[in-house]
Amino acid sequence: MRTGAHILVVDDEPDIGSLVKEILEDEGYEVSVALGAEDARESRRRRRPDLVLLDIWMPEVDGISLLKEWAQDAGETPPVVMMSGHGTIETAVEATRLGAYDFIEKPLSMAKLLIAVEHALDHAKLRRENQGLRHETDAVSEPIGRSRVMQDLRERVQRIAQHDTSVLIIGESGSGKEVCARYLHALSARAGGPFVRVPMSGLRGENSAAELFGREEAGHVHFGALEQANGGTLFIEDFVDMEPRVQARLLSAMTHQSFLRVDGAAPVSIDVRVVAATSRDPARAVEEGRLREDLYYRLNVVPIHVPPLRERREDVIELLGYYVDLLARRESLPFRRFTVGAQNRLRHHEWPGNVRELKNLVHRLLILGSGADIDHTEIDGALGQVPRPRPSGELPGFDLPLKEARDLYERIYLEHQIKLTGGNISKLATRVGMERTHLYRKMRALGVEPKRILDGAT
Repeated sequence: MRTGAHILVVDDEPDIGSLVKEILEDEGYEVSVALGAEDARESRRRRRPDLVLLDIWMPEVDGISLLKEWAQDAGETPPVVMMSGHGTIETAVEATRLGAYDFIEKPLSMAKLLIAVEHALDHAKLRRENQGLRHETDAVSEPIGRSRVMQDLRERVQRIAQHDTSVLIIGESGSGKEVCARYLHALSARAGGPFVRVPMSGLRGENSAAELFGREEAGHVHFGALEQANGGTLFIEDFVDMEPRVQARLLSAMTHQSFLRVDGAAPVSIDVRVVAATSRDPARAVEEGRLREDLYYRLNVVPIHVPPLRERREDVIELLGYYVDLLARRESLPFRRFTVGAQNRLRHHEWPGNVRELKNLVHRLLILGSGADIDHTEIDGALGQVPRPRPSGELPGFDLPLKEARDLYERIYLEHQIKLTGGNISKLATRVGMERTHLYRKMRALGVEPKRILDGAT
């Protein structure tokens, strides 16, 4: 298993490249050295680095031009630290504008170099974590609940985390499958590596393959989820919805720990643990021919079943307290207390949407309610609440902060357009006037999942 970050050093002076390589390897990093732009392009195409140290003044193609070229690549790109022996303020400003994380001067101070490398890698890790949690910012560190089934679940995850094998997580929508996956990652030897989430619902055609495996196009490289997760964990959500040909490619990548990008010419090596999740019955999907049997058995080495909330009603009170504290603190909402009658009413609710439904209910009660206590009457109204018809031209969200109101409107707008297009992403992209890659990114950030929207409309 890869333990150190992979750093690409680009410098046309072999002595400097060798010296930096030796120092960084002593610190536990994996290091590749490129002696010019063409060598750097090939090295970066062959294997995605976690960080690039890039010299500015090189023959033929300078570092700024190379940085500008890489900035045009789609998807998340590795951080870049520029190096220069005679840089100017204008050069540093231009490098920063193009996305460089830092700028260090030659002759290199090894202490400053190591600090810049550490900070750049920490910044990239934080950026990944923020992006991964943007759609669900609960930041739950482990599955919540003191019930026997939740204690058993945590113990099972703790045992599985010690072994570097593929994992299949099964549970109803909203039950906490991603929380389990993140908990598993945090307890494993890969905890220092990235955790990358990729939802397969709604992905079709080449976009489905490119999202996982990346793409090479016109000299540019889009790094897919598998490469972004290198050294860490790839969490595939709704994997049963994966197209058959993508299933075959994933099985091959898991078997050989290498794959070809879409339109790529050479294999890319990876070291990734795959954790897959589904709210459906995967065995039935195999019987119906929608899921490859060999992929199912490859993933189903150690299955984890996340229980629905109705099977652990004793955890409801703890979950209510957790989300009141979280939402009141995070969004500066008034703290409110559930009365005994309200708690009793919620313990007997069926919770078809599981923990996600509970969290949304608490959020709604804190935003719309008043008074220190939440009683059973308010609960009955919230559970049976139907959005009131709005006068023509009136939009929702006027009582919310600007960002929340904008997110609310964008979510409602995209859900409406998804229903009109039947979930066809090409048609959707045309209707909303967005390039498909940006559209996928927007839907992921807002938590908009076409399949669930369409299922709810039928």
